[in-house]
Amino acid sequence: MNRADKFGLAQLHQLRGRVGRSHHQAYAYLLIDEDRKLTSNAKKRLEAIQLMEDLGAGYHLAMHDLEIRGAGELLGDNQSGQMHEIGFSLYMDMLNHAIKQLKKGEKLDLDKNLHTPAILTQAYCQNTNERLIIYKRLSSCKTRDQLKELKEELVDRFGVMPVQTKNLILFHELRIDLISTDVIKIDSSQTITEITFKDNADIDPIQIIDLLQNDRRFKMNGPDRIKITASINDTSDRVAFIIKTLNQLKSN
Repeated sequence: MNRADKFGLAQLHQLRGRVGRSHHQAYAYLLIDEDRKLTSNAKKRLEAIQLMEDLGAGYHLAMHDLEIRGAGELLGDNQSGQMHEIGFSLYMDMLNHAIKQLKKGEKLDLDKNLHTPAILTQAYCQNTNERLIIYKRLSSCKTRDQLKELKEELVDRFGVMPVQTKNLILFHELRIDLISTDVIKIDSSQTITEITFKDNADIDPIQIIDLLQNDRRFKMNGPDRIKITASINDTSDRVAFIIKTLNQLKSN
């Protein structure tokens, strides 16, 4: 394969699989131009294809491919690239959820966007497979206690968390707290927070009226959405503010 650095990892794997049919010994040669400098991603692809030779290598190559180029983004501002912004497991859970809703003809929901990096950094957890496992374990937590135990385990194993990983824990705290609510979307920046509810949500209309009348930060932005203008820079304070607001709106 000439100029192998120009091929994607899946293409290299497929082409290599065409070599060595029947009982004859065969070899796949990956050729590069020695006068051209390889990009960082090209080096990673070539290293991965050389290392993965055993049965089941396709799965591990897929994991490497996700780490190298990302798998797209359903949360966040970019809408493309860098799976690391939200994590592989969370991405897959959201994708499966979206597919099920589309098959049922339902409107897509469940969007929680805090406009802040929330990842397991490579410097904090260097092993790729270990990071993927931790993402899965985080998304599988159903209670605050389960999340707290996992958080303590991470600190014990890897040390003090960087800001991005602390944000990841906060994101999952918010996700857990919203499981029993009728919220379908949260879009929260440092200055504005919007909360979108399901139709016929279980919220107290009197509480909404009270908030609108007594706190100028709160406004209705459509029949099912509350817009809150409040400057809250710290992510943990923002999450606490959102939870407090939702508790205020619950029906007694």
